[in-house]
Amino acid sequence: MNVDVAVIGAGTAGLAAYRAAKNAGASVALIEGGPYGTTCARVGCMPSKLLIAAAEAVHHAELAPGFGVHLDGKLRIEGREVMARVRSERDRFVGFVVRDVELIPQADRVRGHARFENDHTLVIDDGTRITAKAIVIATGSRPTYPDSFKKVGDRLIVNDGVFDWSDLPKSVAVMGPGVIGLELGQALHRLGVRVAVLGRGGRLGPINDPEIRRYAIETFGRELTLEVDAHCVDVGCDGDRVAVRRCDDDGGEFTEHYDYLLAATGRRPNVEGLGLETTLIDRDGSGVPEFDRATLQTTAARGPGSIFIAGDASNYIPLLHEAADEGRIAGDNAARVAAGKPVVCGMRRAQLGVVFTDPQIAIVGGGYGALTPGRFVTGQVSFEDQGRSRILLKNRGLLNVYGDIATGRLLGAEMIGPAAEHIGHLLAWSLQNQNTIAEMLDMPFYHPVIEEGLRTSLRDLDAKLKAAAPEIKAA
Repeated sequence: MNVDVAVIGAGTAGLAAYRAAKNAGASVALIEGGPYGTTCARVGCMPSKLLIAAAEAVHHAELAPGFGVHLDGKLRIEGREVMARVRSERDRFVGFVVRDVELIPQADRVRGHARFENDHTLVIDDGTRITAKAIVIATGSRPTYPDSFKKVGDRLIVNDGVFDWSDLPKSVAVMGPGVIGLELGQALHRLGVRVAVLGRGGRLGPINDPEIRRYAIETFGRELTLEVDAHCVDVGCDGDRVAVRRCDDDGGEFTEHYDYLLAATGRRPNVEGLGLETTLIDRDGSGVPEFDRATLQTTAARGPGSIFIAGDASNYIPLLHEAADEGRIAGDNAARVAAGKPVVCGMRRAQLGVVFTDPQIAIVGGGYGALTPGRFVTGQVSFEDQGRSRILLKNRGLLNVYGDIATGRLLGAEMIGPAAEHIGHLLAWSLQNQNTIAEMLDMPFYHPVIEEGLRTSLRDLDAKLKAAAPEIKAA
């Protein structure tokens, strides 16, 4: 085959790249070696939210007496019914994606695994050779975990496997308190599974702000077993159960048993086996191609071909909306190269990350870790006494917003609390619009709503900015 653009991978980024290149008038080959259907639909965003929704239903029922509403009889959780709905709706979401793929002309779809022969030639495992003027790598990522976990055999699962369960287990040890570990760990706990979420090094999800992290650890720790710096000595099997051997604070060892070990210790870009060593691409220490974050072009641009990378394969911001944006930028630029035009910088949106725990977590603009010490001040609000939050019995939370001392503009935020998915969006929009805190305070806030808590934090930040830089007040 000879095409203008070849796209390796038909996930979120790959499909976006294909459509962008086609819309630009390029001939495109879309290559996929695995099943159609994105990571989000099959094993990520959608099935995890289905499990979380079931857990929230249980939690709401348990909160009812706090409103004076008492349920007659004992609350009963039917694990088989829970998982049947998760799998059924998951398959429905996957079906939508597969249907969209099947609408792509058959001539554009190539089944099989691709490997680079050089910067402009791919070889499919059935022997097909594809020559392209530009190539987009959109091969996604996969769960990764230490080799020592393999000792537990079929008792080891990753998030992919959770959504194929036909029933809920009695107990699960979750290794890794990142986004996946927190979301699934809390959901399983609320659905009656005995859960321990164990980490190393003290990190929790995507949180960098020390105050927010401390609050989150304490909040989640009151509900379920959470140890962000657990001293795990070894994992193994004891009959048909997982044995987790740990050390206590005094150095003594003890062993706990679980039905499963859920590895939530991160994901690895799918770049091995692509034959990148045959190209002019520079790679980092993990073997991931180095690339320009504005154009998605790799260093292979200096050679006879032009190679781009998008989505989880780049190991940059592994989120669906970022993958879609990156796919669109990479596909459009690949088509430009094929047409003899220069690449252009694509629009990158303000960073926004949300963790669908309860309380939710939101990180805006890279959060605390992206800030320069001495150049910002922090505004804060606690949601423990915030009006609407108390009305809803959701009054757990802390929000820190960061403002630039020199300009008075919003720099970002970190939050654990109610409606964080919505407040995070408001903050991300303001960040992308480069609003000052004063401009944000000019926006409408209805009463009584949880967003009034955001206004409280902005007022606190505004006062601190004016104290740190009096010229902002004069302006």
